[in-house]
Order: sequence, then structure tokens, then C-alpha cells
Amino acid sequence: MAAKKEVGEGKFSLNKVLVYLFLITGSLVSLFPFYYMFVMATRLNRDINSVPPPFTPGTHLVENFQKVTSNIDFFGAMWNSFFVSTTITIGTLFLCSLAGYTFAKLEFKGKNVLFVMILVTMMVPPQLGLIPQYYIITTLGWLNDFKALIIPGLINAFGIFWMRQYIKESVPFEMIEAAKIDGCSNFRIYWNIVVPMTLPAFATLGIIVFMHVWNDFLWPLVVLRDPSMHTLQVALRALNDSRQMDYGMIMSGTFWATVPLLIVFLLFNRLFIQSLSEGAVKS
Repeated sequence: MAAKKEVGEGKFSLNKVLVYLFLITGSLVSLFPFYYMFVMATRLNRDINSVPPPFTPGTHLVENFQKVTSNIDFFGAMWNSFFVSTTITIGTLFLCSLAGYTFAKLEFKGKNVLFVMILVTMMVPPQLGLIPQYYIITTLGWLNDFKALIIPGLINAFGIFWMRQYIKESVPFEMIEAAKIDGCSNFRIYWNIVVPMTLPAFATLGIIVFMHVWNDFLWPLVVLRDPSMHTLQVALRALNDSRQMDYGMIMSGTFWATVPLLIVFLLFNRLFIQSLSEGAVKS
């Protein structure tokens, strides 16, 4: 019996080591592009174009970033991106969670049909709606205005689906019925019961929405004409307009544009991981 137990423990340890090796290898492969972007941001063109290419950081990070700020209004564009991304994220969390609570816990005629119609919109590529959306924005007179970015992005089908599924599994009907017996309105139930119980879902959806809006390029390029209103991704495009591309400068701008995303993820990663682990346990 002792021999079998030792063999079992050895097998378990070997499996554990293999899992950790796989996770470490996957993490290194995932982080390498970001690391090499940092390496290029610290190098000059002659270093980047050398053979073999450098794999260790250089000493020109500040110099390359000074080139970025001299070519574009980097901090102004970063503020524009932060304002738009934060506003859309907050609005999306509020509206999608309200809709998710409605579809998950309230009963009304045509609920399932309406929910299916919302899911069908997820199958339509966003590029197909570019022309009609541009026509609507032009008709409303919102061209070159942040409203053209914020208002269409305040709600999305995935956000409704995600919040509906999480609320449906995480909030018991008995708790909602008890709150209704105590005289709570639907909005008070949502605000005082549903929101505190679904904070991990809020964090996950918030990270996804913030990253999507921050990295969006096509729609801000179409509707924002004034350079002072450009978001960061559109502003970075100007770094490619020169005849001789300065890869160190471009990678420096791209690197510093990515840092806010890492900060947002690190701030909310605990809730993000909690939402994934809860989903795994429930499934």
C-alpha cells in the first residue's frame, strides 16, 4: 500500500511539474512580443536593423519618446482615449447590467424573442454597419464630436449576454422575491442586491470594454477630423507618415500606449480571475 501511495504521489508531482512548465512556457511566449516592443523602444534604427537583432534593452527610451511627443500631441491624445474609454466603460456597465438583470430575473412578453434578436446582432461584423452608422452620425451633426464615439458604444450585445448569464446563475430568485415582499422596487433590488453580488462580472466586462475602446482605430479615424480630438491609436498613425520609418520612435509610442491597459488589468485582475474561477466551479 505504501509503495502504491508513493507511486501515486510521484505521478501527481510529475503531472504538476508538467502543468507548471506548460504555464510558464505559455506565459513567456505571450509576454515576449511586449518585451521585444520595449527592446525596440529603447533602440535606434541602426540597432533594430542590425543582424542579428538585439534582444536586450538599450539606452534610448527617453530619446525615442521625445521624438514621439515632438511629432504628435501624445498626452492630449492619451487623455482623449482615457476620457472616451472610461465614459463608455461606465455607461456600458450600467446599461448592460440593467438589461442583463431584466432578461435574467424579470418576466415580460417577448423576452426570449428579444434576447435572441440581441444575440443575432453579435453575428454581424461591425464593418457592415460602418456606412449606416456614419450616415446617422452625420444626420445628427455629431461629426468631429466625442458623442459620435461615446453614444453608439454605450451598450453592446456581448455585454448584455455576459451580464444576463452571470446574474442568472449568481443571484437567487428567493433573494429577489424576499426583497419584493419587503417593498423594494426593481431598481433598488438591482442596485442593492444584484450589483454587489456581481462585482466580478462587472470587472471582467469593464476590462474587455475598456481595452476594446482604447484600441479602436477605424471608427475614431472616420468620425474625428480635428487632430486635437484624435484618440491615441489615431494619433499614433501619424508616426508612420514619414518617408523613413523610425521604428524606435514608433515602438516607443506603442509601448507607452499599452501601459495604461496593463495598469487597468492589474487593478482589476483579482475580480477578473474570481469571475473566471466562479464560472468554472458552476460549470
